Amino acid sequence: MAPVPSNLSAAEIVDKNIAENKVMIFSKSFCPFCHKVKDLFRRLNVEYVALELDLLDNGHEIQDVLIEKSGMRTVPNVYVNGEHVGGADKTFETHANGQLLPMINKSSHDYDYDLIVIGGGSGGLAASKEAANLGAKVAVCDFVKPTPQGTTWGLGGTCVNVGCIPKKLMHQAAIFGGDLKDSREFGWETPETVGHSWSKMVEAIQNHIGSLNWGYRVTLREKKVDYLNAYAVFTDPHTIKTVDRRGKEKILTADKFLVAVGGRPRYPDIPGVKEHCITSDDIFSLPHAPGKTLLVGASYIALECAGFLAGLGYDTTVMVRSILLRGFDQQMAEKVGAYMEKHGVKFIRGAVPTSVERIEEGSPGKLRVTASTTEGEEITDEYNTVVIAVGRDPCTQDLGLDAANVELAKSGKIVVGEGEQSSVPHIYAVGDVMEGGLELTPVAIQAGKLLARRLYGNGTLKTDYVNVPTTVFTPLEYGCCGLSEEKAIEKYGEDDIEVYHSNFQPLEFTVAHRPENDCYAKLICVRSQNERVVGFHVLGTHAGEITQGFSLGIKMGATKTDFNNLIGIHPTAAEVFTTMNITKRSGKDASVQGC
Repeated sequence: MAPVPSNLSAAEIVDKNIAENKVMIFSKSFCPFCHKVKDLFRRLNVEYVALELDLLDNGHEIQDVLIEKSGMRTVPNVYVNGEHVGGADKTFETHANGQLLPMINKSSHDYDYDLIVIGGGSGGLAASKEAANLGAKVAVCDFVKPTPQGTTWGLGGTCVNVGCIPKKLMHQAAIFGGDLKDSREFGWETPETVGHSWSKMVEAIQNHIGSLNWGYRVTLREKKVDYLNAYAVFTDPHTIKTVDRRGKEKILTADKFLVAVGGRPRYPDIPGVKEHCITSDDIFSLPHAPGKTLLVGASYIALECAGFLAGLGYDTTVMVRSILLRGFDQQMAEKVGAYMEKHGVKFIRGAVPTSVERIEEGSPGKLRVTASTTEGEEITDEYNTVVIAVGRDPCTQDLGLDAANVELAKSGKIVVGEGEQSSVPHIYAVGDVMEGGLELTPVAIQAGKLLARRLYGNGTLKTDYVNVPTTVFTPLEYGCCGLSEEKAIEKYGEDDIEVYHSNFQPLEFTVAHRPENDCYAKLICVRSQNERVVGFHVLGTHAGEITQGFSLGIKMGATKTDFNNLIGIHPTAAEVFTTMNITKRSGKDASVQGC
């Protein structure tokens, strides 16, 4: 209860408490409606001051003043930032309408905006919409620099336009091709030779992406978020200059900033690469069939693109400098590569391109690629399309972050502390531009939402970057959550790690006569921690769907015994995780043994 100075009149007590406290509740200790209102503010993590009128000698006098001031005879009588809200019903109604937190968090600065978000991708949009919901005045600045080939796109960032969405749809298109072949074994009389239209697929996917772009713009308008299709550059820690495509400039200020500009594909410094090659920024809207294609790189982007191109019937080669899927479990990575190679993708190991030259015009035309191997041998081949996928760089170089005094890591990413806060307390970063983060769309979305809630909704929850599930959408999908086997050994020591593993065959593979042991699963456990599962890995159909479900158990500290006690759904691929009993340590064969 707020202290009441004995030398003040009842009117002075009321005015003083309303003026000095963000949330002021005039209450009575026995009133159930007062208790409900206080519980509401506690749930919202909002500090309040309550004056219990029944416990004060002059409580009746204070209540008389409140009647005159607010027109209310009953308690609770709630004021927020000096503004009268009302009683219990009105307070709950104001909260239900989404107006209570904005009243509480009303800004007290002279800047143009409470928050300016630089970057219109998944993280930036999530943060801007959530902040606006909570009453903040928000602007989003988003501008896509065209690729060397002239490709550009709309609002939504990498995932929507040139990442997860078109990638998964092209992956699905390739899967349909395999399913057509398998369907004949199930009695479908499909023709032996079928064709695929690249242009029709691209048109359908781009139409879907276009609808998403429009939807984001409509949503921002509905949330009253100002959208600027303009490039933003800091001129000082609280000011940016924006330039639109016509060259029109604006100066905007904000109390806080969120940098969520993501990254773009890296081009190696090799003659002809920028002039003649494309990246993942270009391939999903490529207007013509790619023909014979070389993919340079061994990242998930390179392998996913190679997988769907081969599945669609194109002659596909991957040039790998060293290992596949760096940062992922290497046993699983090699199994991914082996499956792809068995299904038509060619690999050139231990080589890097040294030059690319156009030898024939056309759509797609023809390119000559010269490469050097680790043994010093020079190799040359001709391709219609070359896709560069050797990594991504953060888009921080031309943002003027030095003018804002924001510290950058050697990678060019923004150094952040706890809660995604940069070296400048009012400037934050989420998504691929954040040093030490995870380059995954759902992570950026979660981080953006939770940050907005902490800034404008009295939230306390922070993004947990541990045990985040992900999937590589290669022809046979690879899903994982937690540590790779290499990282687990590095962290706990080889003697304290137990790896349970098994090959498995989905039921649908049997009639289609697919190999029994292509699919593989393993659980990495810590022996000294009651075999707590710290690594989950699966290579098989629908690996993403399987991993999503099991990742909850990993996040909650599930042990191998928990997996043993879980009853599987039969017949599914996922049930293999409930029946594993062979360890790598035992040396026993983990091949498929029947039903």
